[in-house]
This record gives sequence, C-alpha cells and structure tokens, in this order.
Amino acid sequence: MHFPGCNISHLAVAASLALWVQTGYAAREEHTFEVSVSIPTHDFYVLPVDPGFVEREQQMNWNLVNGTLEPLRTLFDVRSTSGAVSARLGHEPVLSNGRDLIALNVIFNNQPLLLTNTVVVPDTEANIGSRVPLLIEAITPDAGFSAGEYFGSVQLVFDASFPMH
Repeated sequence: MHFPGCNISHLAVAASLALWVQTGYAAREEHTFEVSVSIPTHDFYVLPVDPGFVEREQQMNWNLVNGTLEPLRTLFDVRSTSGAVSARLGHEPVLSNGRDLIALNVIFNNQPLLLTNTVVVPDTEANIGSRVPLLIEAITPDAGFSAGEYFGSVQLVFDASFPMH
C-alpha cells in the first residue's frame, strides 16, 4: 500500500512491528499457587461457617476500658446421620508469653469442653444438621493480666456417636 507523501517502506514497517512485538514479550510474570477443596461427606461434618477461621491466627482483642480480653466467637455447621456429636479438647487451651499463662474456656454449642468427650449436639439435631456457636474466652488470672505478647492454640476433636441397638 502506498500513501502520497509517506516514504516509509513496507520493510521498515515490518521491522518496526517485529521489534515492538519482541520487546512486548520481553517482560513476563508468572504466578503459581495452590488450590484445594474439602468436600465433606453428608453423613458427618463439623465445619466453621467461615472456612478461614481455622486457617489463620485468631486475635483476642484487648479491651482498654475494662482491662479484659474480648472472647472469640464463630459459628460451625454440624451434621451426623449416625448419632450425637461429641467433642473434647486435644490439650489444655492456654496462651503464654513464655513467663505467664492465660487459661481459656472453650464452649461449643453452650457446652464447656474438657479433655474428655462431651455431647455437644444431640442426635436429633445432628441428624438434620445444625449451626452452632463456638465461644473461646480468657479466664482472668488471680493476679490480673500481665502485659506481653501471648500465643497459644486450641485443638478441638469431634466424634460421631453410633447409636446402640
């Protein structure tokens, strides 16, 4: 194609385009990330409504007004077609700063959890499925709370009970 007043040859245009295309691909970014999914059985599950709850560290906020730690609260979906659901703690739940300890109360569906099994969802509710609360609250030490950075973990263990015949 020839335009009057334009002296650029087809070869020069092609070379410019080739150079532009090559430099257009000179920088490149790649991202690789993990993808997973957990699909529960319809027979038994105990899952937080917010799936990120168990995947990220939970922060108990300090209340400056009354000098206490705000409790953690979340909801769980629970179902068991084979009977009641029981729960227990995997270990004593405490926060530590390396010197001081803060004990935690863990309450699932209004039932305090211990190191031994406690029925937390009766079979009639578990069979159809329920959404129930989890509450984790700090127990104020006798000497009060000491300043510091505290860390700890809470391990919940859930079991489906099988009906006796």
